[in-house]
Amino acid sequence: MADATAWVNLLTSISSQSMPLLATAEESEAPDGTLVLAGVLLSLIAIYIASKVGGELCSRINLPPVLGELLGGVVVGTSALQLLVFPDTGALASDSLIMNLLERSTDLNPEEAESVFEAQSEVITVLSELGVIILLFEIGLESDLQELIRVGPQAAIVAVVGVIAPFVAGTAGLLYIFDIPTVPAVFAGAALTATSIGITAKVLSELGRLSAKEGQIIIGAAVLDDILGIVILAVVASLVKTGEIQVGNILYLVASAGAFLIGVIIVGRFLGSYFVGLVNQMNTRGKLLLMALVVAFTLAYVATIIQLEAILGAFAAGLVLAETEKRKELEEQVSPVADIFVPVFFVYVGAKTDLSVLNPFVPSNREGLILAAFLILVAIVGKAISGFTIFGQPELNKLSIGVGMIPRGEVGLVFAGVGSASGALSESTDAAIIVMVILTTFIAPPLLRFVFKEEAAVPAQGTASELTGGKTESVTSSSEAGETETAQEQNKS
Repeated sequence: MADATAWVNLLTSISSQSMPLLATAEESEAPDGTLVLAGVLLSLIAIYIASKVGGELCSRINLPPVLGELLGGVVVGTSALQLLVFPDTGALASDSLIMNLLERSTDLNPEEAESVFEAQSEVITVLSELGVIILLFEIGLESDLQELIRVGPQAAIVAVVGVIAPFVAGTAGLLYIFDIPTVPAVFAGAALTATSIGITAKVLSELGRLSAKEGQIIIGAAVLDDILGIVILAVVASLVKTGEIQVGNILYLVASAGAFLIGVIIVGRFLGSYFVGLVNQMNTRGKLLLMALVVAFTLAYVATIIQLEAILGAFAAGLVLAETEKRKELEEQVSPVADIFVPVFFVYVGAKTDLSVLNPFVPSNREGLILAAFLILVAIVGKAISGFTIFGQPELNKLSIGVGMIPRGEVGLVFAGVGSASGALSESTDAAIIVMVILTTFIAPPLLRFVFKEEAAVPAQGTASELTGGKTESVTSSSEAGETETAQEQNKS
């Protein structure tokens, strides 16, 4: 009995000594939720101020506000103020001004700052991903499914040419002109195939061209680009890991992408009436918006688990719900939600952009800048020519279609990130891809506005005449009659 008591006392002593150690370990690993919330709030303040200041400045000089949001992100991000930095770029808590402010204004100590920094960054990353999902859902609502189907062949041609031309030219140029090894050359060529549907769609929406035939071709081609880009990324990633291309994985991605998009559209058109009926039977506040988001998030989830992009699921949801009688009402209700989350995405993309790779005085950057100049040329020309592959339709602004495919944005950054993480890219090649992504993302919005600028005046007159059904003369006659009556009144007086 005494021995048993001794063993109990010994175990109690050991556990009492180990518990503080376990508690300390848990406390060091789990960040304080209150401090994480404080960091997220400060980050959102910086994001919203940057997006509004940048957007307003660009709007006043006749540039797309989305470009201002991207530039605002650059200012508050890694390249300038370092208010918004992220661990996956190599930043530490000590590099973040927000973390420094938290340390001075709260009881946060440097040891806990890293865990708080990582948690806060993860929250902002998730919010940015949610922002692009909502953006693509909103774009889907504003798109015309019938028009997308009608322009499907043209969009397919634009997408295929816009993928093959830059990929082949970029890979061959890096291999035979710059003597880059095969795997980095293929990866850089793959990065050239990307198209940022979010940035282009936002600019088209701001220009009022989203529902135009050019806009629908661009959106359709960008969606196909995403699918082709996913397949290419999977192929290249497989090449890096195994040294061989896994045909089975490629076939699976192609089949799942096609089945998903076609299946959602077909099934959605049959279930649209049931969705409307369900919403009409509800009496609670926000019924339409919340049920629509349920549909969008569900399809985004399904797309993710079959190794597609979540944004494709959200876009498909928007296309399907746009075919219901609730379209206009839903567009009005989604807009405020998009105003909250979408700026997070664009500022996030800008904040992660490191402009230090553009510094020619850093020796390691010079080779990257030469490669970047080549990649930028291929990136612009390879996409611009895709619009001219549509024959027999002289009324189309073909240059605008090609320009709309130029921005790489977040999609290009995904390629660069995967390549960098895999170790397949050298520093100079990685820097070249980043520079290409930066410049194509920033120059595409003003270029797109420029190519539409001259067209805006002339077609507007024809469109007005067509919309009045040939009643322009009667309007002019009424105007002249009004002027005559005014002159008569003046003569009488």
